Amino acid sequence: MDVTLRLAQDPAADALLGRSPLAALVGMLLDQQVPMEWAFKGPRTIADRMGAEDLDAHDIAAHDPEAFAALLSEKPAVHRYPGSMAGRVQQLCQYLVEHHDGDAEDVWRDVADGRELLKRLKALPGFGAQKAQIFLALLGKQLGVRPHGWREAAGPYGEEGSFRSVADITGPDSLVKVRAHKQETKAAKAAKAR
Repeated sequence: MDVTLRLAQDPAADALLGRSPLAALVGMLLDQQVPMEWAFKGPRTIADRMGAEDLDAHDIAAHDPEAFAALLSEKPAVHRYPGSMAGRVQQLCQYLVEHHDGDAEDVWRDVADGRELLKRLKALPGFGAQKAQIFLALLGKQLGVRPHGWREAAGPYGEEGSFRSVADITGPDSLVKVRAHKQETKAAKAAKAR
């Protein structure tokens, strides 16, 4: 995997996301209750604070939990909730070590079809149905992972030409469109709740 992503809107962070399957998974995991760019910059920040060029699932899984939480809590914090997210990142890495020998790309390598890939993504700690579909769409739209039926398995996030999620962000202009879509969705839900 070596592609150009623009999810963090930061060259060093995006370079790591584009070459490291684990960084992409960790960024997706962090993408909740914080701006997308902040979430996807997180893997680069974690690697820097660990004194590493890349993320390693074995190293993160074996890291002392308190020390890892402190690492994510340093200013600026990696996430709004650095302690709980540190635990989630470690759980994800522990799962990858146990089920994929620490190789994040193994989650989607040689997958038979989109349904199987969605099932594998949903099995990851911290990945519910929506997050799994969004990541599946990111894999298909930007990372070239396109098993048969991937668009259908990704649901609305797999739609061509949509601007619904991080799967559709390729630069500042598309980020604005995705944000606008999210605001419209939020406004529609609020109006419906009245």
